[in-house]
Amino acid sequence: MNLFGRLFLLFVLVPILELVLLIQLGRVVGLLPTVGLVLLTGAAGAWLARAEGVRVFFRFQSELSGGQLPGQALFDGLCVLVGGAFLLTPGVLTDLVGFALLVPFSRRWIQQRMRRSLERQIEQGTIRVVTFGGRQGFASGFGGAPGSHAGDGVEPIVGDLDPSKGIEVPLDER
Repeated sequence: MNLFGRLFLLFVLVPILELVLLIQLGRVVGLLPTVGLVLLTGAAGAWLARAEGVRVFFRFQSELSGGQLPGQALFDGLCVLVGGAFLLTPGVLTDLVGFALLVPFSRRWIQQRMRRSLERQIEQGTIRVVTFGGRQGFASGFGGAPGSHAGDGVEPIVGDLDPSKGIEVPLDER
């Protein structure tokens, strides 16, 4: 699915589906219980996001003080941030996804799927790991032929994604 399709899904179809589900839920259990459920999941999500965020932050600090790059802690922090935002958004589906991103067990499962997807996209060439001016980053493969870049003419350096080590870029190929 292209970028426009994903944005359409995220900003148009998901809110419409959420609205339909909330209306149906309101018909079954009533207006006040539905509003109460939305408020309760928002409050519980904010509390859980804060608790998980603090735990992730301390792990981040611990890894840094131990001389390690905090790769897993950064990934966890991103999931907690997105999960908290989903829980603050009124809706049933976004609440389910938000809670799944906040609970460590389900968050690990989601992260493993995301890593496999990212590895597959790197292998297929739809995502390339590139460097510009000595910094590592990602390129999505939009525009131009593979390997061609507008700007400073730096050729991309493609690396492998190893979940245990993060992204490994062979620097000797510069």
